[in-house]
Amino acid sequence: MDQRIINLFDDYTHVPLSRKEFMDRLVKLAGGTALAVAALSVLEPGYAAAATVAPTADDLETEDVSWPGDGATAKGYLVHPKGKKKRGAVVVIHENRGLTPHIKDVTRRVAQAGYLALGVDALSVVGGTPTDEDKGRELIGQLDATKNLNNYLAALTYLRGRSDCNGHTGAVGFCWGGGLVNQLAVHDPRLDAGVAYYGQQPKVEDVPNIKAALMLHYGGLDQRIDAGIPAYEAALKAAGTKYELYVYEGANHAFNNDTSPARYNAEAAKLAWERTLRLFKEKLG
Repeated sequence: MDQRIINLFDDYTHVPLSRKEFMDRLVKLAGGTALAVAALSVLEPGYAAAATVAPTADDLETEDVSWPGDGATAKGYLVHPKGKKKRGAVVVIHENRGLTPHIKDVTRRVAQAGYLALGVDALSVVGGTPTDEDKGRELIGQLDATKNLNNYLAALTYLRGRSDCNGHTGAVGFCWGGGLVNQLAVHDPRLDAGVAYYGQQPKVEDVPNIKAALMLHYGGLDQRIDAGIPAYEAALKAAGTKYELYVYEGANHAFNNDTSPARYNAEAAKLAWERTLRLFKEKLG
């Protein structure tokens, strides 16, 4: 697919851009309405076809959980392997559309690797993730950033307080969630490991606060997010922070999202996921 179309879709999903304006520009780039519709079919998510771990997988237990947030009750999707055992816990942080079926699937993948996996629904405080992704993006943009961060910090506290947690905690997030992983690392000195996929970098002056081991995954074609890499890496080095940084050449923003065929990069996603689980094994037990 024309990279200009992929870049336009990235703008649409991250920059205030109306559906009408997006479609008008897409029609021009694609060369017609029919071609634009065809392009959109491989850009927008196809959740059912991409699920890799069934919601009813025999080896997993799932439950809807809640905990006190900042001024409201926060909720999430908790998944863990069957059997009583203390495990490391991982907060799974969604993209800017909410706790979608794709992120629930990722949560189950983390659980199958042997962890307590909590897919937090950031939109639970405003009624939950809607099925309309445009509405989800709109609601994400309306969240109070401080309260939202506090809700995720409270999620880590909730996990540490569970009898089946071994006390070690990590976080993995994608896009909007990747940026939030960086913020959790800045604000929670007890976080053991943070994995940010193409996430917005924190302020360089905040980097010395990071105690967690970080793993940072970026798509080589993701100019918008990659622009922040040099300053972030310089700050990490200056602070002596333990980190690993990987740029996957030829991969776009959201390369891990296998529900979006135009941007999904199977090779990069597989390698990044193997590296992610390796860090969790090292830091969470």
